[in-house]
Amino acid sequence: MSKFGVVIFPGSNCDQDMIYVLRNIMKQEVVELWHKDTDLQGCDFIVLPGGFSYGDYLRSGAIARFSPIMEKIIEFANKGGYVLGVCNGFQILCEAGLVPGALLHNNERKFICKNVYIKAQTKDSLVTSSIPSDKALKIPIAHGEGKYYADTETLKKMNENGQILFRYCDENGNTTEESNPNGATENIAGVCNAGKNVFGMMPHPERASDKELNNSDGKLIFESILNLVKA
Repeated sequence: MSKFGVVIFPGSNCDQDMIYVLRNIMKQEVVELWHKDTDLQGCDFIVLPGGFSYGDYLRSGAIARFSPIMEKIIEFANKGGYVLGVCNGFQILCEAGLVPGALLHNNERKFICKNVYIKAQTKDSLVTSSIPSDKALKIPIAHGEGKYYADTETLKKMNENGQILFRYCDENGNTTEESNPNGATENIAGVCNAGKNVFGMMPHPERASDKELNNSDGKLIFESILNLVKA
């Protein structure tokens, strides 16, 4: 069993969903970490959940990046500790410089909440190792600033280094312009850092991990994590 820490910021609203999946479905030890905490309580894996930290003022994640706990999370990540940011958590990781790139307003300048399809782009990462390379995962998104952007040179390095985790695709796994819900560069839905221990993704796997919801595609991502994380 691994010990997961789920960070709660003012405005987080997917924290309990994440805790439920990790604790009740994946049967892991989970602790709640308040954003003002400075002790990660010996966690093996830190999760930054979705929501609207600090009301998304300035930019999504821009204020949360300076919460006291982030200093410890940055230290943890720089020492090789595992960190996953989902949606708003991904935005916070970008603001903190823990993963490359930025998340901009969706092309249509509207909040989008719907199921989309994503496809793993590499087997060489903790969150994609158990996902069949030909499978399109149906995972919901819910964001207004989810358009991933990085400059050409950064994207070249990321592609060469296997840092693109997921791309938006259609239900058959084809990466098309029509299957890109927000205008993300290269249809990118998730990335990791160069050290491959910090992961960010816009879709919400915790909302697609319970058979009661008639969709458990997201569970494959948690199973990938647990296959490799050792307590």
